[in-house]
Amino acid sequence: MDPILIHLIKIVGVVGVLLFICAYIVLAERRICAFIQDRLGPNRVGIPLWIRKDGSAIQIGARWALGQPIIDALKAIFKEDFVPGHVNKFYFWLGPMLVMAPALMVWAAIPFGSTLCGVPMIIADVNVGILLVFALASLGVYGIVLGGWASNSKYPFLGGIRGSAQLISYELCLGLSVIPLFMQVGSLRLTEVVRWQTEHLWLVCYPWNWLPAIIYVASSFAETNRAPFDLPEAEQELAGGYNTEYSSMKFAMFFLAEYANMITASALMVVLFLGGWHLPFVPVSGGIAVGVAHICIFLAKVCALALVFIWVRWTVPRVRYDQLMGLGWKVFLPLALAGVLITGLAIVAGWSPS
Repeated sequence: MDPILIHLIKIVGVVGVLLFICAYIVLAERRICAFIQDRLGPNRVGIPLWIRKDGSAIQIGARWALGQPIIDALKAIFKEDFVPGHVNKFYFWLGPMLVMAPALMVWAAIPFGSTLCGVPMIIADVNVGILLVFALASLGVYGIVLGGWASNSKYPFLGGIRGSAQLISYELCLGLSVIPLFMQVGSLRLTEVVRWQTEHLWLVCYPWNWLPAIIYVASSFAETNRAPFDLPEAEQELAGGYNTEYSSMKFAMFFLAEYANMITASALMVVLFLGGWHLPFVPVSGGIAVGVAHICIFLAKVCALALVFIWVRWTVPRVRYDQLMGLGWKVFLPLALAGVLITGLAIVAGWSPS
């Protein structure tokens, strides 16, 4: 098959699966939130199969609201796209695009499986994979800043300023938290990180990697604007923050980008610390069945970590903004540097198999 066609198939597949997961992770969050708060949540809209003569619909999954994401998508598409007259229209339109595009592009360098029919399950296996991921992910902050500034309103402006300061601060901690991993693996290629873990133990199994893992997870909450670090939105303080003036599909792009970034952070956690598509009792190589199993294992790990993001959001209160910045600069940054030192000592002492 033509290599260009293969890449196009992988791109369409990755984007389609990512958007599908984002849609149903939103539904999962609404259901889990309702369970934690002792209420029902969505439980009416199913997937229609056919319409009876009396006008009623035969549905599947109505009790679990399996059709709710479809209804939400239709609502976003057909809702009036209102643009306030006081905004800077060009940048107002550009902001959601700059948030959504990096959230999708970053998946080019993430290995979501081993091989399938001899084709590597990664779109761009570059030798500086993690740097490419961080470089693309950091572009999302421009969309948040543009959206807040172009709205010409105080609450979105404050949300954009908060978002820029927060993301810049925690990107440093996030980058330092992965340095110990590449000191052990000896490569920045993400496929090599997974391969190393298939030949040894998962990196999270080594005690000196626990501190970088904790810092990575906590920094990911700040990077993805998820509670308890959702200060750029902070509905109780900023009425929605940088996306206050948005509606229709532009708001939906901000909304989907948050969940896409959450899925991306979970996928990187799986690749860097949890062995990627690897499980000890599943063969590392094989036929089509093994390749499909590796993809399913990877997706299962990602969804499990995404559920942790949801669980934390509805159980932990939001911190103050000064506490957020102090935690990043005064606590996480020194601990991340300490993690690099500890890993270096472990390698020198011969405890690490690198």
